[in-house]
Amino acid sequence: MSSDYDQLLEATLQHLEGMKARGTRHVAVSPETLRALAQPAARAPARQVAMPQPAPVPLPKPTPAPVSTPPKGAPVLFTLPAETPGPSAPPLDPATKAAAFAELRTRASACVKCPHLASSRKTVVFGVGSIDAQLMFVGEAPGADEDEQGEPFVGKAGQLLTKIIETMGLQRSDVYIGNILKCRPDTPGQSAGNRKPTPEEMATCIPYLHEQIDLIQPKVLVALGATAVEGLLGKTIGITKLRGTWKTYRNIPLMPTYHPAYLLRNQAMAEKRRVWEDMLQVMEKLQMPISEKQRRFFTKS
Repeated sequence: MSSDYDQLLEATLQHLEGMKARGTRHVAVSPETLRALAQPAARAPARQVAMPQPAPVPLPKPTPAPVSTPPKGAPVLFTLPAETPGPSAPPLDPATKAAAFAELRTRASACVKCPHLASSRKTVVFGVGSIDAQLMFVGEAPGADEDEQGEPFVGKAGQLLTKIIETMGLQRSDVYIGNILKCRPDTPGQSAGNRKPTPEEMATCIPYLHEQIDLIQPKVLVALGATAVEGLLGKTIGITKLRGTWKTYRNIPLMPTYHPAYLLRNQAMAEKRRVWEDMLQVMEKLQMPISEKQRRFFTKS
């Protein structure tokens, strides 16, 4: 394929990813466009070489399959997948995997696809943890503390996430923690606080996360908060209705749950229990041992 074709294909895929992140589920395509797409790509004329040809053998004409044609001028609707499938590639050997991850980190650290984010960031927050992890947590974007230290989830919400991981019987180094955005969303005119990433920013940055997931190949993903779920699945019905229900992302079970920052704002025992119930489901999916004490956490004695 030509370089122009590859660039056009990449731009088209990024545009569709952005539409999906904004909640679009159908794309209208005119019959004229479909007919144009059905035409074979132009090829350079092949060099003619004189070869003796055998006598032609008549073949029966194939019967074309019936095609349902929409009314003239009516758009055709294509459904965008709500859940992104991933490649079923075999695991890499440790050395190759480590090299691929290092190369990915180098590319992400030099990324300037969002000039406004690249100019305001202090560091690219790539991710942290084991590249052989069975469990991967995905948040939305770095905050001020993360931008300063270059590591995701190191502020108060990150400290709470660490406690959740330890309560599951794991260490922070046993899992992998990343974000959809690798740069902190800029906040012009603000001296403090964060803002939600835009759908365009998430669609631009999420290919890096896809590569992380495909290299790590975790057995379970956990999406932390509504924005992370929106960036991954394009769901807009609300985290309250989605949390605790298994989804699939890149062929991996995905558990949506509340962001730790939500639990810092809402200290109700019932909300803590809901998040913990989600984590119990994760532990069961990973076939981790669960003690009776763990099952009773955040319940009335």
